[in-house]
Amino acid sequence: MFSKNNKKAQQAQNNQSRAVPSIISADLKIVGDLSSSGEIQVDGEVTGDIHSKVLLVGEGATVRGEIRAETIRVHGHVNGQIKATFVNLAKTAHVVGDILHENLSIQEGAFLEGHITHMSEQQAREAAITPGMPNKPAEDRVNLVVKAGDPAAVKPQNAPVSPAVNATGNVVGGAQKNVPTSSKAVLGS
Repeated sequence: MFSKNNKKAQQAQNNQSRAVPSIISADLKIVGDLSSSGEIQVDGEVTGDIHSKVLLVGEGATVRGEIRAETIRVHGHVNGQIKATFVNLAKTAHVVGDILHENLSIQEGAFLEGHITHMSEQQAREAAITPGMPNKPAEDRVNLVVKAGDPAAVKPQNAPVSPAVNATGNVVGGAQKNVPTSSKAVLGS
């Protein structure tokens, strides 16, 4: 039933699906666009657009440009728009730019200045695959400020009270839904 050739073919197929990520080391600076059908790990500095299936921005890394990927994990600095299905901002992340996402997670301590726009599953897939997606806002548009500690310290004076917004941009705890809101987002202490 099982032959050595069949096992070798399965191992070769598994090795291809688990390819080693392309690594931009901490001492490397790249000016230009990057494109990969696999994973890219940036620990250095990139000035240009990045298109990949998976992107990891390391803690000491800096990226200046648009990022499009299926999955993005940010631990370092990003200055530019992010379009992805899954976006994870670690506590050390510092993002200045808009995030278009299907799924978003933000750890306490992360810094974010920009708009957060939830995309449908189809829009997220198209954004990760096709360059030049129109900059059309989705149903939920949020630009939010979250700080650890006293929630009253975050709300600007004379600001209207609005329902809470969860990480996917959906309004919770209020009767209104799909309400565009505007305020700045800073996560951290």
